[in-house]
Amino acid sequence: MSTWRPCSSCKKPIAHGQLYQLCSVSTCNRVRTGLVFCSPACWDAHVPVMNHRDAWCEEARAPREEPAEPMQTVRAGAAAPPAGRTAERRIVPSAPVEAAPDDVLIVASRLKQYITEKADMNTSADVLEALSDIVRAHTDQAIRRARMEGRKTVKGRDFQG
Repeated sequence: MSTWRPCSSCKKPIAHGQLYQLCSVSTCNRVRTGLVFCSPACWDAHVPVMNHRDAWCEEARAPREEPAEPMQTVRAGAAAPPAGRTAERRIVPSAPVEAAPDDVLIVASRLKQYITEKADMNTSADVLEALSDIVRAHTDQAIRRARMEGRKTVKGRDFQG
């Protein structure tokens, strides 16, 4: 039977379809960490090393077999993988996120804290919307200045003037 993955503790092979142990702690089960153990004893050896306070092992079964031909997915414009190898991850471009024109752009807690500390005053809810409108107008001007200079980056100097 072929090897699925090695044990994270003793490095013995875990075969396809074999039972193995997982740590109950979420940081041990992340995709990049992915700790797997061939037996409860190997999991038990891992616990003091990772300083787990309240953990247990969970039984799982390794996949039965690898697919005969893994699907190849290559990002547009990327070089194809070398012969005999497949692309290891799929990259999907995200759609641009557009902010609604009336979104609040100001962090309310920080503004209220500043006004309270500076002047010992309270802040009305409509202040956030009014200040967001001012920020939007100044940002639109800064974008125009950056475009006029042929840049795709808005800089601090674009807000001055």
